[in-house]
Amino acid sequence: MKKFWSVVPILTALLVTPTAEADYESKSDTGASFFDYVENRRREERANQLTEEQEKLLADIEEAKERLPREPKEGDPVPAVFEGDDLVYYSNSGEFIATGKVDIIQLDGYRFQSEEATGNIKEQVVRVEDRAHFLQFTANAPRVTLDGYKTVYNYGTKTGTMGEGNGKAGDYYLTGKRFEFYPDHIVVYNGTQTKCGAKNPDYHLSAERMEIWPEQVIRMYNVKFWIKNKVVATKEYEENQLGEKKKNYFPRVGYNSDHGAYVRDNFEIPLRKHLTLNIGAYIETKKGIRSNAELEYINRELRTRVRYGFYDDSDARWIQKEPSLNVAYEKRIGTSPVTYRFETEIGHWRQNAVSATRQEYELSLSHDPISIGKYYLFLNMGYKITKENPKNVNSGNTTTKGLRYSFLVGRDFDERFAAYAGFSYDKNNSTNSLFNFDNDSYSKKFQAGISYYLTPKDRFVIGVKWDADNHKIDDIDYYWYHDMHCSQSVIRWRGKRKKLEVHWEFLPW
Repeated sequence: MKKFWSVVPILTALLVTPTAEADYESKSDTGASFFDYVENRRREERANQLTEEQEKLLADIEEAKERLPREPKEGDPVPAVFEGDDLVYYSNSGEFIATGKVDIIQLDGYRFQSEEATGNIKEQVVRVEDRAHFLQFTANAPRVTLDGYKTVYNYGTKTGTMGEGNGKAGDYYLTGKRFEFYPDHIVVYNGTQTKCGAKNPDYHLSAERMEIWPEQVIRMYNVKFWIKNKVVATKEYEENQLGEKKKNYFPRVGYNSDHGAYVRDNFEIPLRKHLTLNIGAYIETKKGIRSNAELEYINRELRTRVRYGFYDDSDARWIQKEPSLNVAYEKRIGTSPVTYRFETEIGHWRQNAVSATRQEYELSLSHDPISIGKYYLFLNMGYKITKENPKNVNSGNTTTKGLRYSFLVGRDFDERFAAYAGFSYDKNNSTNSLFNFDNDSYSKKFQAGISYYLTPKDRFVIGVKWDADNHKIDDIDYYWYHDMHCSQSVIRWRGKRKKLEVHWEFLPW
């Protein structure tokens, strides 16, 4: 194999590893959400693992650097290495013809491969008519791998074009009719994006134009949301932060003993900068249709929502807000691991025959998860005031004030087994509230659980909730999580209540 060198302008920086969050989010009051944290970490570690070709690129770059005649200085061109089974170079014009296993490496983290390429060393241009493979693994930019046709690339200016192709940017799989390369971003025309890595994805987004930016952002214009080959929603603009956990766009289908079969979906309608209208719809076989709407304003640490409609908790209990104003402000204390949050909600609630004006005020502190070896410690505390002014019951106004605090210790033993135990106290409960919603009937609670992978696709969880006020088991929940390609089914059996819950949802895999 023949080899020769060229040079391009240098960009000096350290390689940055992107992160990827999972979408595991259980709906449990037994503390089993700790396993969501474990699964998120496991998926993040898998997403951040270098692929075989990324490891090879780094090794080839180090080997090439050792062969440099001298150490490049800042501002000097950085070498590019050309390899091929047969290389012909015309020194006068700078033209070259490379055939065989053509491999071009730029030492700041790029690789370009094909079976045949032509170009010009002086102009720093490579042209490939047939299939070309492009790898970007460089500083402060998403990891990108592409395969496409009819490629023209200037490795000096880092600009060029590629015809129809497919590949991956961060944790998103991409296709496109045309790709354009720029020094600071990549543009995809008539493209698709999904986290489902199947040949025929269960779900995807399509866009007339997508932009992949070094800030780990994908910006998309004139977007359509697809399940299989059906469009389920459209949007003028969508922006995804690579590695950031996003709300699931697609409906959740399920069944529970209280409400029968159901379909749940959410719709997001951008109105203007920072302002969004969110609509939730819930259709069930036993009680028909429930819905809610939220006018939401988000700007930095401030989040304000006007809510109207039906909302449910982890025990499938419903309340109706008619309407309610929710304001939350959350901020980290300097560079410390502690975050404070102030939240208030004022509005009119209705549950069955109970109707009341309700006010909630809470100030809370939470510590980032503390890692000690394979153990994780979670700490939270707050003070909450609840005021209720009933409209249709024979009682006066009620006010409940008190502390809330919790701690939980969990351990991720290995890839298959994890466990947790914790304690919490909450002055506010259903015995001193008019509403039995998102609360227990007691204040002191112990929680414990285990999670075990029986197979790579089947995970079983047991979560236990102990009423420490009355010294009895309140709940035992049994879960079976089964991964199905790019979606997941969850079966939950509530042992003390003899109730079954099943749901199925699309999940990135």
